[in-house]
Amino acid sequence: MTNYTAPIEDMRFTLDEIANLNDVAALPGFEDATPDLVEAILEEAGKFGNEVLAPTNRNGDEQGNVLENGVVRTANGFKEAYQQYWEGGWNSVMFDPEYGGQGLPWTLATAIDEIWNSANMAWGLTAILTKGATEAILAHGTEEQKRTYCEKMISGEWTGSMNLTEPQAGSDLAAIRAKAVKEGDHYRISGQKIFITSGEHDMVENIIHLVLARTPDAPPGVKGISLFIAPKFMVNEDGSLGDRNDVRCTALEHKLGINGSPTCVMSYGDNDGAIGYLVGQEGMGLMCMFTMMNNARLAVGLQGVGIAERAYQQAREYAKERVQSKAISSSETGPSTIINHADVRRMLLSMKSQVEAGRAMSYFAATHIDRAHKHEDEKTRMASNALVALLTPIVKSWNTDMGIEVASIGIQVHGGMGFIEETGAAQHYRDARINAIYEGTNGIQANDLVGRKVARDGGTIMKGYIAQLREFEATLSAAGDEFTTVSKIFTRGINALEKTTEWLLETNADAPNLVAGGSVHYLNLAAYVTGGWLLAKGALAAQEKLSAGEGNAEFLKGKILTTTFFFSQFVCQAESLGEVFMDGSGTIMEMPEDQF
Repeated sequence: MTNYTAPIEDMRFTLDEIANLNDVAALPGFEDATPDLVEAILEEAGKFGNEVLAPTNRNGDEQGNVLENGVVRTANGFKEAYQQYWEGGWNSVMFDPEYGGQGLPWTLATAIDEIWNSANMAWGLTAILTKGATEAILAHGTEEQKRTYCEKMISGEWTGSMNLTEPQAGSDLAAIRAKAVKEGDHYRISGQKIFITSGEHDMVENIIHLVLARTPDAPPGVKGISLFIAPKFMVNEDGSLGDRNDVRCTALEHKLGINGSPTCVMSYGDNDGAIGYLVGQEGMGLMCMFTMMNNARLAVGLQGVGIAERAYQQAREYAKERVQSKAISSSETGPSTIINHADVRRMLLSMKSQVEAGRAMSYFAATHIDRAHKHEDEKTRMASNALVALLTPIVKSWNTDMGIEVASIGIQVHGGMGFIEETGAAQHYRDARINAIYEGTNGIQANDLVGRKVARDGGTIMKGYIAQLREFEATLSAAGDEFTTVSKIFTRGINALEKTTEWLLETNADAPNLVAGGSVHYLNLAAYVTGGWLLAKGALAAQEKLSAGEGNAEFLKGKILTTTFFFSQFVCQAESLGEVFMDGSGTIMEMPEDQF
C-alpha cells in the first residue's frame, strides 16, 4: 500500500490563488493567520497525517472495532493517534478563543481536515462529528452549556456525536419516536438511535451526545422535535465527571467500509432514562440540529476530496512503477511503465483534475463561512451566508460522487491488483461509498438545491451567482489565446446553467416531479461550472506567475494543463446535462409501479 503524502503545494496554491486566504486573513480577528503561520501549520498537519494517521488506516480496516461489556475498543493506534491530536491542539483551530479555540479561519481548518480525511477517513469522522456538535451548542446552547461542554470539546479532550436516525426514521426525521419527559431542570430521554458515528469509543473519557427526541405533548411532524445534550458521563459543577448516564451502545454495525469508525446502535433509558438538557426551545430541535448537519455536509464533501486524493496518489505511484506492454509512442523496444499508456494517463488526469476541482470548491465555500461570520459589512455577511447555503448541496453531493468515481478509477489503474485487498486500492473505494449516503443522500441534496435553494426565492441567489460567473467570463475571454478553448466551454456552461435555472423556475410550481426527477443533473451541471470557474481562476494566476518568473514553473504549467483537461472532459458536459434535466424526466413518474 502506497504511503500518503499531504499535497501541501497544491493545497497552498488553492488557498492563496483560488480561495483568497489573504483576504480572509484581513477580516477582524484573523490577524494571526499570516502566510508564515499558515505554511507552518500546514507543514505540521502534513507530518501528523503522513506519520501518525496514515499508518493506522489499514489497521482500522482490518481490525474494525470490538464491543466489550458496553465499551467499544478501537483499532490499534487509533487511541494513541487521537491522544496526540488533541494534545497538539488540532481540534481547536477555528473555534472562538473565548472557549479555548485558536481563532483561525475556517478556511485553514478545512485544508487541515482534508489531510485527516486522506490519511485515515474512518479515524477523522470522530473529529468531524465533534466539531459539528460543538458548533450546534455554541450557536443554540445556554452560556452554562457552552462553559460546561464546549471548552473540552473544542480542545478535543471530549468528543461529540449526532443522534438523529432511528430504525423507522432515516431521512424522514418527522418519524422520530424517541421521547423526552421533563423532570426539573432536565429531561429523561428514552428510545433507540442507529447509525451513530462514534457514539461509543475508548479514545476519550466522555462523549457529548446531541439527541433529537419528542416531548409528550409535542405536535406530530418536524415541529414536535427538540434537541438535547446527553453526556455519556454527567458533568459536576467543578467540571469533573460524575455518574454514568443511562445511555449505552448495544451493538456495532458491520459495514462495507470505514471499518475503523464505530457505527453504533445507541439505547437511551434502559433503566431510569438518560438525563438530557434542552438546547434552545422545545420544538426547535431540527432547526438547531441543522447547524450541525450543514456543517457535517460540507465536511462530508471534504471527505470525498480527501479519499479521492489518497486514491489518486496510490494510482499515480503504481502507474509509475508497473511495467506492462510497450507504449505506442515509446522508442524503446521493451515494455513501458503504464503511465506511458495514453488511457492510463487519461484516467490519472481524470482523477487529478476532479480532485483539484473538488478541493477548490470546498475551500471556496469555507472562505464564505469566514466572511459570513467575520465581515464588518452586514450585506456582505448575508450574501456570503446565502452563497454557502447554495454551495452546500453542490459541495456535498458532487465531491462525494467524485470520491467514489476517483476511487473506482484507482482500482482500474491497478488492473487486477486493484481488486486485491493487499494493495489497499479497494479499501479507498469501500470507504468512499458511504459519503454519498450519510448527512442526506445525494438525491436529497439535489432536491434541496432545486427546491429550497433555487425555487423557493425565485432564483434570486442563483441568478446573483450566475452574474458573478459572468464577470469572470469577461476576464477569461480576455486572457489570451492559450485560454480560448477554456473560455468558449465556460461560456457554454454558464449559458446552460442560466437556461436550466429559468426552466426550473417556470416548471417547478406546476410539475415539481419533472424538476425533482432531473435534479441530480442540474446539480452536477452547477458543480462542473463552479469547479471549472475556480480552476480557471487558478490557471490565470498560474499563468501570471509564469510570466513573472515566480514559483515552481513545472507545477504552474501542470495547473494550466489540468484545468484545460477538466474543461475539455467535464465542463463540456454542462450543455448535455442541461438537456437531460429539462427533457429527460418525463417517463420517471409515468412508469407504473408494477413495471419496476
